[in-house]
Amino acid sequence: MTKESEDSVLRLKLRTIIFGTDTPAGRWFDIVLIICIILSVALVLLQTVSHVQQQYGQQIMLLEWMFTILFTIEYILRLYCSASRWQYVRSFYGVVDLLSILPSFLELLFPGAHMALVIRVLRLFRVFRVLKLIRYLSEGNMLLRAMMLSSRKIFVFFFSISLLVMVLSAIMYVVEGPHNGFTSIPQSMYWTIVTITTVGYGDITPHTALGQAIAAFTMLVGYSIIAIPSGIVTAEIHQQIVQRRDLRRCPNCLKTGHDPQALYCNRCGSELPEDI
Repeated sequence: MTKESEDSVLRLKLRTIIFGTDTPAGRWFDIVLIICIILSVALVLLQTVSHVQQQYGQQIMLLEWMFTILFTIEYILRLYCSASRWQYVRSFYGVVDLLSILPSFLELLFPGAHMALVIRVLRLFRVFRVLKLIRYLSEGNMLLRAMMLSSRKIFVFFFSISLLVMVLSAIMYVVEGPHNGFTSIPQSMYWTIVTITTVGYGDITPHTALGQAIAAFTMLVGYSIIAIPSGIVTAEIHQQIVQRRDLRRCPNCLKTGHDPQALYCNRCGSELPEDI
């Protein structure tokens, strides 16, 4: 066997283990990888706790570099055995894999950059592939499509709310004035947004009777409009569900409109194709 053929065989074996989950070795590789990701993210979180950092700072830093070296080797191996290296580099997982190791090296030039290592948690999306939960990603795609389709309506809604906030802020600035905490219109806008969203921190409050009446009106407006964005998205989600039902066609009687979870046709009983 030539050196080139040996290299091809090695790359194929590594690709099966690193990118695949159908073999025991590939499955165990991903499980160990997920455990390492969870541990590395936990280290970043623990490092922000002052007494833990003071007592175990050196050990945490050593472990962080150990995981960084491990993930760097993994990234190099993925590049080595990938069927299309450039495609992997540009993919979502490829970008996240690279970003998960860069902060440690940037820490050498920019102190504090290693806190960005928490981005490693995005690598846990691989759990869907490892645990055979790919079909659940279709549910996420449906939600994403619904949000994208409703983006224009939501933009118009928020633009209208922004105009309402500006009007109410100007009124409160005139009515209450700087002596009651409304020192500027931007400050009044902060109060209006906090009131409309029903958060109500209480750091700025109206003192005049007219100002309190306007505040009560603002609160009622907030309760009235808070459900509008969710209603817009819900309507789009319903539309997406209807479309998915129409796409599920029985191969025997050609009936459409089946639920995404249905296994058999509700007319002839034939087995349905998997949900897309």
